[in-house]
Amino acid sequence: MSRRSLLGLAAAAPLAAPAVVYAQAPALRWRLTSSYPSSLDAIHGAGPLFARTVAELTDDRFQIRVFNPGEIVPPLQALDAVQAGTVEACHTTASFYTGKNPAFAFATGLPFGLNTRQQNAWMYEGGGIEAMDELFRQYNVKGLPLGTTGAQMGGWYRKEIRSVEDLKGLKMRIAGLGGTVLSRLGGVPQQLAGGDLYPALERGTIDAVEWLGPYDDERLGFHKVAQYYYYPAWWEGAANTYLFVNQQQWAALPKSYQAAIRTAAAEATHWMVGRYDMRSPDALRRILASGTQLRPFPREVMEACYREAMAVEQELATSSPEFRKIHEGWAKARDDMRAWFRVAELSFDNFLAQAAQRR
Repeated sequence: MSRRSLLGLAAAAPLAAPAVVYAQAPALRWRLTSSYPSSLDAIHGAGPLFARTVAELTDDRFQIRVFNPGEIVPPLQALDAVQAGTVEACHTTASFYTGKNPAFAFATGLPFGLNTRQQNAWMYEGGGIEAMDELFRQYNVKGLPLGTTGAQMGGWYRKEIRSVEDLKGLKMRIAGLGGTVLSRLGGVPQQLAGGDLYPALERGTIDAVEWLGPYDDERLGFHKVAQYYYYPAWWEGAANTYLFVNQQQWAALPKSYQAAIRTAAAEATHWMVGRYDMRSPDALRRILASGTQLRPFPREVMEACYREAMAVEQELATSSPEFRKIHEGWAKARDDMRAWFRVAELSFDNFLAQAAQRR
């Protein structure tokens, strides 16, 4: 064979390599159970987008089928199913499982914690994914962010919240450490899945409900059964939803398939917050046009919740070794980013908000 022919083969080889790699990789079929109903196309939609992207990145050799809540397991048992190997993966909210360990809350967001950009920075650049994985290995799962919601609304209430006294006896659907804070102020937190919220609020089984924001809340119909819509959700300045994969299934994957999962999960994470940011303004206008009363939480309520949230955070950092270990790095990242954001981000946002009001 001539030297020219050999050079030609060498030049062509890199182009053919991906096809050879995937031809040798196993054809896999996984099941992923979602904790979110398919009627909520943003929070649920991150799951199918993730699955499609994995298939595209692997020339369709790695197929992941997404199941609605209840088709395989109930929505609040998704993580348990992955731990046990009943399914290979799930898309859920880590703070649903703070009963297993309070440190699960970091994967979603702590009360008065990080905003969307800060949560993203801590996860991807500040060691957050690795810190959470050290915890998750104890529960036989590998975890990755799979969606983020942005700042959320403070929920729907059948009566006005004028003072801290109005929180006493309030039966509210609220998950994770936010529920712990509410209980310390006399509230009665309830943990319910998305599909159970409307009937519970309509029947008066609960007095208030927080879910996400205008785009989802309108679809769930909360404005039809509760008059008052409060903001902000002090319990989640941003909320990551999470992908959990059974640890043995993850370890058995080829490196190329693991890379496909990481890439697809990151794409879905950025897609979700963009979808909410673009669709929430119009949804809020429609909700307000229906007669909903938009209210900020009174400062007295915010300050009381903040004091209790800081107390809960410090108590857990003392009593829970896993919480304390993650909290050390997380708290430094929080404080550093807040100092930086005050210089540029907040001054820019505050100026624009004031300038827009003067127009």
